[in-house]
Amino acid sequence: MNNVQKQKRANKSLPFFFKEEFKVSFIIIFVSIILLITTFTFDIVPPILNRGIQPATFPKALLVLIISLTVIIYYLSIKKPWKKEKKLPKEFYITLLSFILFILISKILDFFLAISCLSIIVSHYWGEKRIFYLLLISLFFPLIVFIFFETILGLRFPPGIITNIYYN
Repeated sequence: MNNVQKQKRANKSLPFFFKEEFKVSFIIIFVSIILLITTFTFDIVPPILNRGIQPATFPKALLVLIISLTVIIYYLSIKKPWKKEKKLPKEFYITLLSFILFILISKILDFFLAISCLSIIVSHYWGEKRIFYLLLISLFFPLIVFIFFETILGLRFPPGIITNIYYN
């Protein structure tokens, strides 16, 4: 009888707030909410000095997007629990190294070129093997980022090999 009671306790699942999925999601949402609250203290730029949107608008939108995506990922993790990994996959370390490469290329050569290299390396090591699609990603993703920052936000990219051609 005593053995059956121990087995029942062993099979009983933990409350939701002790699970890893909840802890990770809670920390991300908590930090994002604190940062979102601080964006309400940003000064408002007069319309004559404003290029594009207000300085506080972009961080607010980005933080709301992070919170929304975190809620979606938490919901999906409830439906399909995370599998436990003994060690991180090789792709994780390659992605970290590609971010270091991104910083070097953007500082030395060009920001646009760095985005292109980052997108092609990450796409390749996370599973895309078709050359045509890798080239398509390396051209269109930086172009979309460039158009978004240039037209919608009204921000200029730092000078570099490719961006100097556009700005001159």
